[in-house]
Amino acid sequence: MRLFGVLNASPDSLNLDSIVRNADDARTRAQHLRTQGVWGFDLGGQGSTFQAAEVTPDDEWARLAPIIPVLADFGMPFSVDTWRPATARRSLEAGATWINAADGLQQDEMLEVAAEFGCPVVLPFLSGPDPLRLGRVTGDPVEVIIDFFETMLARCDRFGIRDNVVIDPGTGFAPHDWPWEERFVYQKRVYSNLDRLRVFGLPLYIALPWKDTVQHAELMDIIVAGDPEYGRVHYPAQVFAAEQRRSS
Repeated sequence: MRLFGVLNASPDSLNLDSIVRNADDARTRAQHLRTQGVWGFDLGGQGSTFQAAEVTPDDEWARLAPIIPVLADFGMPFSVDTWRPATARRSLEAGATWINAADGLQQDEMLEVAAEFGCPVVLPFLSGPDPLRLGRVTGDPVEVIIDFFETMLARCDRFGIRDNVVIDPGTGFAPHDWPWEERFVYQKRVYSNLDRLRVFGLPLYIALPWKDTVQHAELMDIIVAGDPEYGRVHYPAQVFAAEQRRSS
């Protein structure tokens, strides 16, 4: 699994270790992640949790602008995590190499940016009501996720970017309004069926669990067994420990 180490330029990230407030913070964090064995970086300037305060596009860019050149200097792949097409464009122009499309590629403008730059793009499943009225999780969650991707990949086909898409079942915080015990069951079901998402012939990308609990460790073990191509990670050592458990 190729790992994208997380850097959050948003101060309201739930993971305090991932927060970077300036270029020096970013350099220190990126060096640490590289030493820990990551393949690339994932940088966000707007919190994606429902507890995060929404900032203006200018404020989002002000957080990202001093950090992008720092990460570009490492010469490693790195994605910008945003739902704003203008932010994605400016980030790619400044040195980012992937889009982590937090809008689920529902905006034509984001699809246009991805097509123009020809870069890899992470397409996450969005659970709950959304502009395309997809993703309401009832019944088998994997079937809902597959239906979502069938619809969204048809949109990608229109813009000629399907072959650049990496699919993400969107389980990092989802479903966001469910109690943890219900989310745990949901995520366990999805992670135990990653092979069903390979029907599209596209790489898989998982936002890896980072909390230090027995249940989160169980989820990590299931993910590692599913062998996704990419993972978004706060603590690489947790992934390597799970891989070691699997091989022993």
